[in-house]
Amino acid sequence: MRSYGQYCSIARALDLVGDRWTLLIVRELLLRGSCRFTDLKAGLPGIATNLLSARLKELEGVGLVGREDAPPPVATVLYTLTEDGLALEPVLKALGLWGLRLMDVERPDEVFQARWLAYAPTWFTTDADPGAPPAVIQLLASGEQAVIEIGGGEVRARVGRAADPDLILEGPPRAILGLLTGVIDLDLATRMGLTGHGRRDVLARLRPVAADPASAPSAAVR
Repeated sequence: MRSYGQYCSIARALDLVGDRWTLLIVRELLLRGSCRFTDLKAGLPGIATNLLSARLKELEGVGLVGREDAPPPVATVLYTLTEDGLALEPVLKALGLWGLRLMDVERPDEVFQARWLAYAPTWFTTDADPGAPPAVIQLLASGEQAVIEIGGGEVRARVGRAADPDLILEGPPRAILGLLTGVIDLDLATRMGLTGHGRRDVLARLRPVAADPASAPSAAVR
């Protein structure tokens, strides 16, 4: 791991996490918790096995990632973030929030996974009406499924399907993620191919972190 050789906190941080793939490894461990090497590799399409091994060893060496032996029947090594590694979460959130402005185009060769559909609402939206009853939104994008659960002033999301959602949103990832995070409005999302079925008022519960309250998603779903 090479150093920038600068007495600067930004440079010092980049000495540890500035290499290609490193922050995405941290992202996966934040989203998954403790996980196997094969799970990490599956969440990082395009990374070579030897490069992932090298990056994990580097992260272990600087105290950002730890490993533990899982008991039978798993009986394998599990990788997890240390306390210092977990402290990178606000860094990833800030970077992701800044990067939303770059999400207006889906490139043909880009991969999309359900976990990425799930973390965006949790990190980038808040509950606009904490006193309202709980609500559930089912998301369907590029064959991936995620569920948003809103209630008690919190927004939680997970991979999978909901038994009886209040609202179902289906469409391309950029339409769904753009709408939820306030990057685009409902009219544009609809023109991109978004469809919605169910309670139209539920969308008003989601307030994008980066948006002014007046610009939160409209409740009208066509």
